[in-house]
Amino acid sequence: MSKIDERLAELGITIPAIAKPVAAYVPAVITGNLVYTSGQLPFVDGALPATGKVGGQVDPDAAKQLARQCVLNGLAAAHGVIGSLDRITRVVKVVGFVASDPSFTGQPGVINGASELLGEIFGDAGAHARSAVGVAVLPLDAPVEVEFVFEFA
Repeated sequence: MSKIDERLAELGITIPAIAKPVAAYVPAVITGNLVYTSGQLPFVDGALPATGKVGGQVDPDAAKQLARQCVLNGLAAAHGVIGSLDRITRVVKVVGFVASDPSFTGQPGVINGASELLGEIFGDAGAHARSAVGVAVLPLDAPVEVEFVFEFA
């Protein structure tokens, strides 16, 4: 068992199958020693567990958990192109989008769900640059979408 697989098992986490793209793109691409993922929606078994605006139909704490699911889907996409998550040497960048009720301003707290999980999995290598952006709507009325840049060896 690989180091990251052992860590995931300790955390009780299973990496899902790669989420099927909902349009004309691929889940992840490699350039040089970087993996760029497409924006990851919080699919669980091919379905969104919640839809709507955070701060409206979706509670911020629930959205934070959805951001964690986006990490798992992003790791699945990265695994698909590099073959092993042990090859990830650094989480470089996280960009999170939160479909927000007009009065909601807690986007950073929602995307902390993704950032915190990356730290739990990768330790110091999980520290990253980040953006957390509120938007009017996301594909399929998803509450959260997150994309990643991973460095690998």
